[in-house]
Amino acid sequence: MSTKTVLITGTSSGIGLATAVAAARSGWRVIATMRDTAKAGALLAAAEEAGVTVDVRALDVTAPASAESCLAGIDHLDALVNNAGAGHVGTLEQESVEDVRAVMEVNFFGVLHVTKAALPLLRASKGRVLTVTSVGGLIGQPFNEAYCAAKFAVEGFMESLAPVAATAGVSISVVEPGAVASEFVSNVGLADNALEQAGPYAPALSAYLDRTRGAFADAQTPQDVAARMVDLLAAEQPAFRLLTSDAARAFAGTKLKDLDGSTVQALTSAWVA
Repeated sequence: MSTKTVLITGTSSGIGLATAVAAARSGWRVIATMRDTAKAGALLAAAEEAGVTVDVRALDVTAPASAESCLAGIDHLDALVNNAGAGHVGTLEQESVEDVRAVMEVNFFGVLHVTKAALPLLRASKGRVLTVTSVGGLIGQPFNEAYCAAKFAVEGFMESLAPVAATAGVSISVVEPGAVASEFVSNVGLADNALEQAGPYAPALSAYLDRTRGAFADAQTPQDVAARMVDLLAAEQPAFRLLTSDAARAFAGTKLKDLDGSTVQALTSAWVA
């Protein structure tokens, strides 16, 4: 087939939207999925402006039946981009285990549902899976306990799956952005009165939020991340790990050479001091 097909999850905004448009501009047939297709307006407008088309379909990554139904309607697939996810800010004492489970459902099990449904098609095409994780999948961050746990889980799962999938001709990669200027930050579910409700954790939360605002003031754009992802889609031998910016590489490097964990603990403790 002359035109390759990629399915991308979470394309209503941010990295997913930018990647869908960039992939279409690079010649891919793009199946752009989202939980609520009524929110496709921004994607369709961006595609029209770029002079490309995308095939918008409904897919709720938290529902296995939705993933199976969506993939069952596809005859051929060369690549899957697991991008759908949701941020979350909170700490264990002040939230329920159900809150944590909800974060895991979107960010971890959602990836598994879609990847499982796609693998038969990807084996047939000798295709590839790109999964957007985060530098938070390598370094645990204050008030991101549930989110980082989910991203750590995705990293471990994909790192373990990669050599097995490779025996069937499917390559696996993880994409690790740092701070990205997108709607993701505004969707973390932090209430307006979060500091008032934080009790003994209020000083630490205040310090963390101040630090985070500074980090996102110089954030990478979704379009920049998307360009790197499209390069990875086209790579003859895609690397397992793609850190999308110099800042992400420097931050991840802290963990990868920190054999006893003390460097990371010193770094992140300063965020809440």
